[in-house]
Amino acid sequence: MTKLQEVLDEIALEAASATDRGAVAHYIPELAKVDPAHFGIAVALPDGQVLTAGNAETPFSIQSVSKVFTLSLALGKLGDSLWARVGREPSGNPFNSIVQLEQEKGRPRNPFINAGAIVIADLILSGHQPREAIGEIVRFIRYLADDDTILIDERVARSETAHGDRNASLAHFMRAFGSIDNPVDHVLGVYFHQCAIAMSCHQLARAGLYLASRGCNPLTGMQVVPVERARRINAIMLMCGHYDGSGEFAFRVGLPGKSGVGGGILAIAPGVASIGVWSPGLDTVGNSKLGTAALEQLTRRMEWSVFGA
Repeated sequence: MTKLQEVLDEIALEAASATDRGAVAHYIPELAKVDPAHFGIAVALPDGQVLTAGNAETPFSIQSVSKVFTLSLALGKLGDSLWARVGREPSGNPFNSIVQLEQEKGRPRNPFINAGAIVIADLILSGHQPREAIGEIVRFIRYLADDDTILIDERVARSETAHGDRNASLAHFMRAFGSIDNPVDHVLGVYFHQCAIAMSCHQLARAGLYLASRGCNPLTGMQVVPVERARRINAIMLMCGHYDGSGEFAFRVGLPGKSGVGGGILAIAPGVASIGVWSPGLDTVGNSKLGTAALEQLTRRMEWSVFGA
């Protein structure tokens, strides 16, 4: 354990002195205000220990990292029938692209691009009011992290709503194909609020532990998802979790992971650890620049890559 803490401390020290930190997301004004100097990392182990370095206790907007949790929640409601509505293949396109939707008749390529996550929000919303669906998502994430202090950043939610024209276009386009059942403004309300959930690296790492522990939350002993489903969610994270940078992430880091434009990444070392990392500056495809570099260092030095040491 001493080695792991030493590695985390050294990674945080390197990140603190980095000059090329990427650029914060500007298309959501609230995210553009975040200081790019932040860096945090947390590693949660199945025995309950959480090791941290840097700004690991500072909350940030998890954005698309939330898609891992909403996919898990929706699969619990619908099972494998969910896959009739959304695919499981890498997109190879930007996360907010509309091109593939037209070519593939309104069926999103996977649940981690924006269009796919909007369909998942629609499925969670069905039979509920938006407020109820949002509450269910927040309660689920609080349960996973065993932390009732996790909240939605309402300023970010309002900022996303006010500047969500591209996502609204995706949703209306899919509704024209019958891929969205509920009113678009209700679905987008759920989607924008799930993306605006604020968590620290510490909380994020704890929330992801069920995917590192065969679907079981070791903090509570409860089976969150079946073993096979946890494996499949990890597979989709590995293939699709970083949009058109997913292949590069797999090549460099070698772990299932899901990024968000808030600069957060949740990475899973199956059977070993759940990792939350945050650095707000993004690379050219919208993934945390220093977060990816930190995970590459971590998996190399701890020999955690799923492809072997």
